Amino acid sequence: MRITVLTVADCPNARPALDLVTGALAGREAEVSLVEVADEAEAARLGMYGSPTVLIDGADPFAPPGAEPSLSCRLYWHADGTMSGLPDAAVLRQALAGQAAPAQHGGAADCCSTG
Repeated sequence: MRITVLTVADCPNARPALDLVTGALAGREAEVSLVEVADEAEAARLGMYGSPTVLIDGADPFAPPGAEPSLSCRLYWHADGTMSGLPDAAVLRQALAGQAAPAQHGGAADCCSTG
């Protein structure tokens, strides 16, 4: 399994997202990397829908339908209706186990443009 955390420079959620992924793996083998995305073209090429974006084997299990690639900050809806700069840990564990991540209020949202 290959997990990539895509982020923009100085994203406050980059390191916490990486830590969340590591914890959610619970010892399972995976290649995990943090990639800083520099521009809109690279965001589009990599499938970044805001920072941070977590890709599992190149796919974003949290991307809402019709999402456009973006360098903006990203917010994730949680099952309890709250939003956070990180995916819900339980939903991330499901996605890592190969189960579809359920969309919560559209899955994710952009909060602020960085570019």
